[in-house]
Amino acid sequence: MSILTEFLRYPRLTGAIAASSPGLARMMTDGMHLERARTVVELGPGTGVFTDAILRRVGPGTRVVAIELNGHLAARLADRYRGHPVEVVHASAADLARLVEDPVDAVVSGLPWTVMPGPARHRILDAVAGRLAPTGMFATFAYAHAAWTPPGRRFAAELAQRFGATATSPLVWRNLPPAFVHRASAPKIRRPDAVRRPFPAVRN
Repeated sequence: MSILTEFLRYPRLTGAIAASSPGLARMMTDGMHLERARTVVELGPGTGVFTDAILRRVGPGTRVVAIELNGHLAARLADRYRGHPVEVVHASAADLARLVEDPVDAVVSGLPWTVMPGPARHRILDAVAGRLAPTGMFATFAYAHAAWTPPGRRFAAELAQRFGATATSPLVWRNLPPAFVHRASAPKIRRPDAVRRPFPAVRN
């Protein structure tokens, strides 16, 4: 099963026709201080390209939670990372606060923000900002050709509304299509009253 197959079956859930490149994966995890993180969450891991990059950087004992809405991809990831320190959860990224009780040191996202309905995008961004630790960091990516479209500009503005610091990386040309990374920190939303009812994980 390929990422193209899943795109053709569920285009609004998958959002990409090809897996992200190793270069983009490195850019996504650069500067995230994963080596000293206690809890790392990945949203929309897909085929696991970013998951592999995360695992190469985290230290022993780091909790890594991968939240995947696509059931086929979640099951495949669970098989792939059997015996590895990754908790694969088949659920929506909007349920982050229910899935992870502790503050999160880093969130890495491969979600297709610009094709996502506005209410769903807002719920997920609120969940990320609400669960991220005060010193935590959020990284996601955008395709270069979509950066200046209305959805792309809207997403950048929504990040600025929720985080005190935002930045973008240099363009990763060796990706299909070329892409860059959004980084955000200093979350403005704190939600200590978030519901904390955990969802079942896809066990490794």
